[in-house]
Amino acid sequence: MPSQKVLELKQKQVADLKERLDAACAGVIVDYKGISVADDTKLRKELREAGVKYTVTKNTLIHLAIDGTELQGLDSALEGTTAIATSADDYVAAARILGKFAENNKGFELKGGFLDREVIDLAKLQSLAKLPSREVLLATVLNAFNAPIASFARAIQAVVDKNGEAAEEAPAEESAPAAEESAE
Repeated sequence: MPSQKVLELKQKQVADLKERLDAACAGVIVDYKGISVADDTKLRKELREAGVKYTVTKNTLIHLAIDGTELQGLDSALEGTTAIATSADDYVAAARILGKFAENNKGFELKGGFLDREVIDLAKLQSLAKLPSREVLLATVLNAFNAPIASFARAIQAVVDKNGEAAEEAPAEESAPAAEESAE
């Protein structure tokens, strides 16, 4: 039987994990076996820079944290070595980073995930991992908005250039007959 101190510590860990899951808009559960310390350090750095919280957590603690919630469907993913990544404001960062890492590292694999407190299957999680970053998506949208304006500006510039050429040619034609008259 665990001591009272150990029990209190585990209850606090479960409460903290439950709070973290409640605050997250998205999360991913992975099997992290077979990666080197150097690779794990690089992965954690990239996740941290993207605002994703990543921790290796005991399956029992995750089970207790999701018990009786909408995330209870993640229970089937709680086997073997488990790490959980959560993001409070970016829906795709954790899936994108971990999905890319899983492609390059055997033994590291996505096991499950959730979006807005709804469990998603592995196929959805993998398609989510293939989405570009928020910045790339915003740049694409802004480029789409900018394209008609840029086309309009080029059309106006072409009209201005054409009128400018016509204006330059007109005085030259008028001065030619005047030169002919003075020669007679």
